[in-house]
Amino acid sequence: MNTKNKNIALQPVESSQIAAIGHNHETNTLAIQFSPRRDGTPGSIYHYANFDSAAFAAFKGAESIGSYFGKFIKPMTEKHPFVKVTAAQ
Repeated sequence: MNTKNKNIALQPVESSQIAAIGHNHETNTLAIQFSPRRDGTPGSIYHYANFDSAAFAAFKGAESIGSYFGKFIKPMTEKHPFVKVTAAQ
């Protein structure tokens, strides 16, 4: 997975689990920042590979971002391997 692409622009989303998402169409990388912790520290950011623009559009447009993540991204570790880019501070 290309980890050179650490700075994918993130867009806030309405979700109890996920604070923001972003996508780099050149590297087909999805970026997800999870919701802040209870103490207010920002959530960790993860990058998921092999995520094309059509998949990102479906994710972004999902009725529930968190449910979509849980059904179509999180369990697909072979299709969408991930790396933790930043830890919660």
